[in-house]
Amino acid sequence: MRSPTFLPLTTGAAVHAGAHAVLHRATEADRAADACWACLLTGADAGECGLGAWLRRLSEATSAYTGTRWWFGAGSPHRERVARAHGRIEDAITDGDGSEFARAFMGYDHALAGALVCTSERGRGKHRARL
Repeated sequence: MRSPTFLPLTTGAAVHAGAHAVLHRATEADRAADACWACLLTGADAGECGLGAWLRRLSEATSAYTGTRWWFGAGSPHRERVARAHGRIEDAITDGDGSEFARAFMGYDHALAGALVCTSERGRGKHRARL
């Protein structure tokens, strides 16, 4: 039996964009989400799964890929959508609400994938700050 996939849009966008660090973090976050989902379904304490930390790492990898200047500038609507969805995921975990968890994850996945697609359409590197 196949495990559920929680980040199909983000994973696909990362593969298409060649965003290897984002893909790696998405894979890790997806595994953590699967474990958290199993806890929610069985009534176990899903707060112990540590999903929030995995999602933060994924958001940080996305920020690094898109470029900090873009992420906090023109991309701020994407960043805000990611943050809101992340908050809804954590609320669902706290409430033990599996259906809200699934809905919130769809929003999170869509927001991250949107940021990756938007950046890749404009050409990677054009928004990245020079170091």
